[in-house]
Amino acid sequence: MELPVIDLSPYLAIAPKQLDDNSACRLGPELRDLCGEVSRLLRETGALLVKDPRCTAEDNDRFIDVMEKYFERPPEFKRLQERPHLHYQVGVTPEGVEVPRSLVDEEMQDKLRAMPKDFQPSTPLGPDPKWRYMWRIGPRPSNSRFKELNSAPVIPEGFPEWKDTMDSWGHKMISAIEAVAEMAAIGFGLPMDAFTSLMKQGPHLLAPTGSDLQLYGQEGTVFAGYHYDLNFLTIHGRSRFPGLNIWLKNGEKVAVKVPVGCLLIQTGKQIEWLTAGDCMAGMHEVVVTSKTTEAIKLASEQSRSLWRVSSTLFAHIASDAMLKPLGHFSKSPLASKYPPMCAGEFVEQELAVINLKGKKDDS
Repeated sequence: MELPVIDLSPYLAIAPKQLDDNSACRLGPELRDLCGEVSRLLRETGALLVKDPRCTAEDNDRFIDVMEKYFERPPEFKRLQERPHLHYQVGVTPEGVEVPRSLVDEEMQDKLRAMPKDFQPSTPLGPDPKWRYMWRIGPRPSNSRFKELNSAPVIPEGFPEWKDTMDSWGHKMISAIEAVAEMAAIGFGLPMDAFTSLMKQGPHLLAPTGSDLQLYGQEGTVFAGYHYDLNFLTIHGRSRFPGLNIWLKNGEKVAVKVPVGCLLIQTGKQIEWLTAGDCMAGMHEVVVTSKTTEAIKLASEQSRSLWRVSSTLFAHIASDAMLKPLGHFSKSPLASKYPPMCAGEFVEQELAVINLKGKKDDS
């Protein structure tokens, strides 16, 4: 199946001007239906494509250009931006550090073996062979129990355009997430700000990945093993190389095609918590496929970069906010599976599983 594209323009034209936190009833039937479609897609597929006039293809290209230039630098240069003592939550995460959940979660491995062969994910051989850069987006709380999740940014030398490029693209994608979060809340029958009020001063991360296709461009290579995201919602711009597979709620495996000028949004574990499992965290992987190798060949012929960059942003619930089923979701028979928990505590527990917490800087 192909995911439908939701144009956010009609909602953006009215929401900031005519709505407040509890006035979704002022929306006309077409916009209410659009909000219902957003919530339905998040519930049934765990993903949707959106078109936001504030996030252009040119913005996406400008960002990827900078990140290709960075990831092409030697490993010893990139490691200067490594902060393992902060759980890699700022700066660069080298290849071979992030561990796919499917390698360490026995319950998940049992589920994978029970899947139909056609829907099973690729089997990673070890930690992901991809680099990642973590850049904070938006204000941080002046006081927080989770200071390492809200640390100062790291700027590599020799990139004068770095901060402006990262901040510009990151803020635009956060704006798209906030619109989708409001629309989803309305569609779920919650107050319009049910999600966005919890996102304020959250540790949002612009977290692009860089995968070296010259070194790891063989078909079948797993860059990001089968996993879910621990945050609230994840948003991606269009990559220049295909390879992303997602799994729908019914277990179907889908290769995602992001149209030019569009963004992909996926559900994370925090929205699963807030909806008592009505929205499940979306599973996904990034693998070198035959279409990836075709794109590699074309890029080589055109002397373009052979680094696959994903312009990924993780939108989070604020570290000191409470994760618990909201509104009518608190009455769900599954609500007891999602006990109240501080969002920062939840994040630290998840990071420990995938090898990003508790590492010390030996330098």
